[in-house]
Amino acid sequence: MARPNAKHVSSRLFFLFLFVGLLALALISDFLWASSSSLASAYSSLASNWASEKSGSVVIHNVEKEKTDEVNKDPAPGRFLSATYADIPAPELKWEQMATAPVPRLDGSAIQIKNLLYVLAGYGTIDYVHSHVDVYNFTDNTWGGRIDMPKEMAHSHLGVASDGRYIYIVSGQYGPQCRGPITRSYVLDTETKQWGKLPPLPVPRYAPATQIWRGRLHVMGGSKENRHTPGLEHWSIAVKNGKALEKQWRNEVPIPRGGPHRACIVVDDRLIVIGGQEGDFMAKPGSPIFKCSRRHEVQYGDVYMLDDEMKWKTLPPMPKPNSHIEFSWVLVNNSIVIVGGTTQKHPVTKKMILVGEVFRFKLDTLVRSSSIFIYLFFSDK
Repeated sequence: MARPNAKHVSSRLFFLFLFVGLLALALISDFLWASSSSLASAYSSLASNWASEKSGSVVIHNVEKEKTDEVNKDPAPGRFLSATYADIPAPELKWEQMATAPVPRLDGSAIQIKNLLYVLAGYGTIDYVHSHVDVYNFTDNTWGGRIDMPKEMAHSHLGVASDGRYIYIVSGQYGPQCRGPITRSYVLDTETKQWGKLPPLPVPRYAPATQIWRGRLHVMGGSKENRHTPGLEHWSIAVKNGKALEKQWRNEVPIPRGGPHRACIVVDDRLIVIGGQEGDFMAKPGSPIFKCSRRHEVQYGDVYMLDDEMKWKTLPPMPKPNSHIEFSWVLVNNSIVIVGGTTQKHPVTKKMILVGEVFRFKLDTLVRSSSIFIYLFFSDK
């Protein structure tokens, strides 16, 4: 009778040890899983810090924000975004509000002569374009002296330059929505308020980089007739006292990278072109009103210089891609100062980002620095 009883006890002990073993195995597995998760979390955090500090990337976390910040939320937790969308650390600048412009404008042009700022053309709405010039007086902070434009002159995306009295207007888009550019070019005598004609550009260009350099009116880049394809061509024509000294434009060395909306500046007998973009809205195929249709755009911060060698040289790029800056620059203390612009669309919201920064390009050292105050988000056409 003893043998069966011993066998029963042995079986009970076996199942008891088996249960304890399985429990211990579960505890050990749980511990190892927790350790690996913690390690992975630590590694992820370290990787994020490394990317932020070394590669110039920022991690946008999916955290709950107030309703006013809804546009900045990223539905993909921990998604890496280019530093293009991050603020650049710098002091905040103080601004003073000036007299409000007579009419709202988009993609108009502006140029300063002495104490007067001439603001030309531009969209009033997507279906309406302005055909006049408004004049702002810096001395008494007032607007006045409206000047009507020639009826056949382009209404937006002009190429504009001045010699201190005459304003030269080249090509540009004629009409509202997304109509194409024209070749017609004009000149305005700011003293007599009279218009004159210039030889038409060899081919139409949309928002070309334009500047007077060494007695010649230079026009380069911009977009081709469809508003989207970048143009590399570069032309010039001799001008003096508001008149062209030649009947035709001369071919010059093409710019390394084409596209519209670039700052074009002459300083110390050097021609410098800054920023810009490739691509833009196009007219919807078959649309009788040339309705604007979104296309892919690539903004860039490239900087090129032309000097005595007549060969384009590459200078340090802007801190971030920047476009629509053709009329937002000024020379101050041997530096080029650029205010605002537009940069690449936000990858999550798909909205255009307006640049709320001031960039300074030091001409003596060819080093670029910046001052930041705010970023704005804007949904375009």
